[in-house]
Amino acid sequence: MSDLTRLDASETAAAVAAGEVTAREVAGAHLDRIEQTDEAVHAFVHVDRELTLAAADAVDAARASGGPLGPLAGVPLALKDVFTMRGAPTTCGSKILDGWRPPYDATVVERLRDAGVVVLGKTNMDEFAMGSSTENSAYGVTHNPWNLERIPGGSSGGSSAAVAARQAPLAIGTDTGGSIRQPAAVTGIVGVKPTYGAVSRYGLVAFSSSLDQGGPFARSVLDAALLHEVMAGHDPRDATSIDAPVPPVAAAARGELGGVDGLKVGVVTQLQGEGYQPGVQARFDEVVQLLTSLGADVVEVSCPSFDYALPAYYLIAPSECSSNLARFDGMRYGLRAGDDGKNGVEQVMAITRAEGFGPEVKRRIMLGTYALSAGYYDAYYGQAQKVRTLIRRDFEAAYRDVDVLLSPTTPTVAFPIGERADDPVAMYKADLATLPSSLYGGPAMSLPAGLGDDDLPVGVQLMAAVQRDEQVYRVGAALESALQERWGGPLLDRIPELATGGAA
Repeated sequence: MSDLTRLDASETAAAVAAGEVTAREVAGAHLDRIEQTDEAVHAFVHVDRELTLAAADAVDAARASGGPLGPLAGVPLALKDVFTMRGAPTTCGSKILDGWRPPYDATVVERLRDAGVVVLGKTNMDEFAMGSSTENSAYGVTHNPWNLERIPGGSSGGSSAAVAARQAPLAIGTDTGGSIRQPAAVTGIVGVKPTYGAVSRYGLVAFSSSLDQGGPFARSVLDAALLHEVMAGHDPRDATSIDAPVPPVAAAARGELGGVDGLKVGVVTQLQGEGYQPGVQARFDEVVQLLTSLGADVVEVSCPSFDYALPAYYLIAPSECSSNLARFDGMRYGLRAGDDGKNGVEQVMAITRAEGFGPEVKRRIMLGTYALSAGYYDAYYGQAQKVRTLIRRDFEAAYRDVDVLLSPTTPTVAFPIGERADDPVAMYKADLATLPSSLYGGPAMSLPAGLGDDDLPVGVQLMAAVQRDEQVYRVGAALESALQERWGGPLLDRIPELATGGAA
């Protein structure tokens, strides 16, 4: 066959199932691609060729024996290094977990193995998923394959870069305030945050327990839907897991639930206009016109509480991370510093945390600890939760009138590496449009909308009501088809080719 790294996931799975190519050949092609390009991109922090090929061989053996194959059997995948996986380290991008090898699989990893998906390795990320650029990793910066001087988004930037660089047709990230959708937007791929509770968090190292949610990255809406169905489903080991059937997202992505004709789409007033780059706004306006031409009824929707999503999020999430990260103390696993016999237990803990956590993690721990402290809890954390309730009410009111909501995914295209490193507030603003749906808990998708400023990708965001995940896939698939017809093919076909041998 032609270059196996250019096939979509659904195409790869069909070729493996038909015996046109082996899973081992597919895995080998992607491992070679990683070896050729990852010195420039640095999407991965751990790749185990032997382990990957063994997983591929198991798929080939199952096919040879006539056993049933899942819809993604033999398809390679890049896994964000925040999920535990037997046989591989889990670092969460942090020095404090350097070298830790968990003795168990996350539920998501179990489901990948059961489905015959071949995990290529673990991808780089902002430390403990705190960041919007993948610059906050203890293991180096990840680069955007569209322009190696630009960020790939964060915190799941390693996963988005791997898909954009053709190192993997699929990847998994996590989204707390936009960490799937924002990287997808700036690397020109599809990224989905499922309904909160749709994907098990068992084995996902927690940042903010009421917000964290795993989800797919892919080159197409259908591929994302197929991975979504593999990942999702009830898990009794996760108290936040939804005990309900997985919505028919693959059927929606195939167009079996219909297109957008007759659907009502709400354009969120608060998530466009001032603060958005001209190129971003222009691509968004084109998508609005395209939806209208496809038969959608597009209306303006005002959600006034969305203006307060950013400050509310940056009180709630740090508060939860302050509690969740208390377990990393140098006593049980990972880094232990200052244990020279001269220091007591509390001193060892303090030294370990000082050396093990990076600046952004320390900043958020301190913010969260302050917000939860006596005398400040009601004024900060309590007030932020009240704002969250108002945001939820705005969404619920909107979905009584419209089927989906629409906005740009990010205010800007990918910014230069280092540009916002010393300006946390500017960095946080990368998630302006993605934060509201995280605080609400509903599903949201970022879809490539074209090229904006500096000829870099722009994403458009689709949002739907809780457990109506099929709606974002339904609209996303129709938009994707219309946009690609206009472009003459997928947006990723326009990405500059990375030179092999480690040089851009």
